[in-house]
Amino acid sequence: MGSNTIKLTIKGGKTFSATLVDNSSTRTLKELLSESDITIDMEDYAQMEKVGELDTNLPRNDSQTTTEPGDLILYLGKHFVIYYDTNSWNFTRLGKIDNASQADLKAALGKSDVTVTLSLNKE
Repeated sequence: MGSNTIKLTIKGGKTFSATLVDNSSTRTLKELLSESDITIDMEDYAQMEKVGELDTNLPRNDSQTTTEPGDLILYLGKHFVIYYDTNSWNFTRLGKIDNASQADLKAALGKSDVTVTLSLNKE
């Protein structure tokens, strides 16, 4: 699995590409995505992130992290998080959405719940 990018498709909205970091969490995520796309129902949390539960736990590579808009984070091994604002906590960094401003993310993700589908970027 040479590619380190994935696609995030927001139901009824925009598609983003994201570049993944290299760790055991992202390698496992890419293995799962090679079998099928993953759709996650995500809730807004604290007006800074969208968070949704994965069907399986991924390996954790937690470290003290300060997030920025566009960061993709794994929380407690099972929660996939898209940040559109900043936060600092003990997380596993998965990657970052490419070329998306905070305003782009807020517009695409909206203020309420959202469904996001992850897939391998086959380009």
